[in-house]
Amino acid sequence: MKLYTYFRSSAAYRVRIALNLKGLKHELVLVNLLKSAQNGQDYLEVNPQGLLPALATEKGNIGQSLAILEWLEAEHPEAPILPGDHWNQAQIRNLSYAIACDIHPIDNLRVLKYLSSELKVTDEQKTTWYKHWVEVGFKKIETMLEQSDLYQGQFCCGDTPTLADINLVPQVFNALRFKVDMSAYPKIASVYALCNQMTAFIDAAPENQLDAT
Repeated sequence: MKLYTYFRSSAAYRVRIALNLKGLKHELVLVNLLKSAQNGQDYLEVNPQGLLPALATEKGNIGQSLAILEWLEAEHPEAPILPGDHWNQAQIRNLSYAIACDIHPIDNLRVLKYLSSELKVTDEQKTTWYKHWVEVGFKKIETMLEQSDLYQGQFCCGDTPTLADINLVPQVFNALRFKVDMSAYPKIASVYALCNQMTAFIDAAPENQLDAT
């Protein structure tokens, strides 16, 4: 398998974590978002959306990180990231989608670029935008963890990392880049710290990628 990735892409970060957790061999193909390489014809032939990541498999290519993660789980159920019965899996997806669908899209690089280039917001205003939506989302997720039957003070949903943790860690990484005060979200911060003691998460971290700058 080949994973088309950029070191600070949250969505690619998710897939790197999952591939590591499942122990799946893969090749990383670097796509520089800052140079808009995702819009080049070569990459558009891999993923017509022009977004990262994309996973090239023997069956073809998949875009969208959540679709990739679900496919990896179905094809390689060992070291499950959606463990338990259907109810447990729904709770894991609930947390995952709250991050991947509600926080990440409106703080994505292309949105931030649009704010700067088209709407002419200042860097300070852009940071305010970013922090606002992360903080709104994290407040809700902190509450969800408090109310969850699966959260036991370790990972998001039990005693092993799941799809929820895979989505949470990259979002916290970026929140820290924008100096979000994580002391307001002790459960999220605890999960983040625990995950980052694991080799699968450490090896997937942006600072440990070949294209890290």
